[in-house]
Parts: sequence; structure tokens; C-alpha cells
Amino acid sequence: MDSINGLSFEAAYAELEQIIQQLDAGSLPLDESVRLYERGRALTDYCQNLLDAAELRVSKLTDEGDTVEL
Repeated sequence: MDSINGLSFEAAYAELEQIIQQLDAGSLPLDESVRLYERGRALTDYCQNLLDAAELRVSKLTDEGDTVEL
């Protein structure tokens, strides 16, 4: 399984969409379905972490549009 760390949000989300399509098709063997489900779960967590970090950065913006150092 390829590492998720370092993927952009867009790349991780695109891979997650592909996994969902494959699982929805229902034509995969059980072992492959479980493997894809695990990868999809990891991608979901990764994307959520990236979104949380982006939200934190946005919430730190001042009225002038500058970011506040953490």
C-alpha cells in the first residue's frame, strides 16, 4: 500500500472517490474489498486532518488578512 503522507488533498480525495466507485460496483473479491476499505478509511482520516488544519489557519486570520503565528 502506498504511503498517504505527502499527498495533496486533491490527490487523496481523487483516490478516495475511485475507491468508493470500485466498492460500489460490488464486483471485487472480499479480500480486495477489505483492503480498499482500509485504504479508503485512511484516506478519509488524512483528508479530514488536512481540512482541520486549513480551517485552523483560516480561523487565525486577522481582520487585515494576515495570519497569526501559532
